[in-house]
Amino acid sequence: MREIEGRCYHAARGFLPHLLAELPDRDRVDGELVTALGPPRRPYWTRNVWLRPLLVEFSSVGEAAKLLRGIQRNWAPLPTRLHRRTALIAEKLPPLPRRPKAFPFDPPGAPMGAFTLLDEHSLLASPDCSSPFPNGEFEFMEDREGPPSRAYRKLWEALVLAGARPGPGERCVDAGASPGGWTWALAGLGAEVIAIDRADLEPRIASLPSVRVMRHDAFTLKPEELGQVDWLLSDVICYPPALLAWISKWLESGLARNFVCTIKMQGEAFDKATTDRFAALPGSRVLHLWHNRHELTWINLERDRLSPPLAWPFPGA
Repeated sequence: MREIEGRCYHAARGFLPHLLAELPDRDRVDGELVTALGPPRRPYWTRNVWLRPLLVEFSSVGEAAKLLRGIQRNWAPLPTRLHRRTALIAEKLPPLPRRPKAFPFDPPGAPMGAFTLLDEHSLLASPDCSSPFPNGEFEFMEDREGPPSRAYRKLWEALVLAGARPGPGERCVDAGASPGGWTWALAGLGAEVIAIDRADLEPRIASLPSVRVMRHDAFTLKPEELGQVDWLLSDVICYPPALLAWISKWLESGLARNFVCTIKMQGEAFDKATTDRFAALPGSRVLHLWHNRHELTWINLERDRLSPPLAWPFPGA
């Protein structure tokens, strides 16, 4: 068993080309897993990062499972080749929780490892990963009647990973609210929501007692016109520089405590320059959520601006 000086980056679902572009000096590619030796990188288009990769040699399926169990309990298989042999090893390991989770919940605290076979008698494994979920994947128990769209899952995931969420009576601005998925999720937490959009919200969402609807372009509203808010949220379809310009006004005003915004990419392009500017803002995290599409999520909490955490989104990341 030998530790590898580097990290392995598991590409966000469907965005391996983006990750490869972020890691031009990569050393190997195994399916969606990209290994880069040397100092850690911080690419955006990942679902999981293997923080302490190990090269493990074994003579049999049973020995491979025994070696992994000797390190820790939880291991997620990532089949990139030899799929049947990978499955046989996984069958000899403790089962992993896979059931959809009810929101809200706290991320599991136990380490989640990952492994993939390189050939019949060697595997690449990491006992420490950036995500506590198997291969960065998880699903919520969905509400198929309440929300008007499935976009609420992005907000739920962002709040789970942030380890914070709006509480009863907290004042939230939902920019680009139509048809009302994020507004529905915020109201469900007991928050007071100002839902801003030029398009209509679904009537049953607009009529919720804790929701105030404004027919307006949110980006043309000055922070002073809305006043102090606990959470500023945006799922607006716009060019990233336009979102950054709007967010910058709110940061300068000091009138918003916490931010969750979707950075939506246009076409097949990736606006890395603007994304880097988001990431450089004090207290910021930019990541690809499991429930994101061709977009990234920017999270900026008051607590992180005041006392930046050592790692994001989880210890060791």
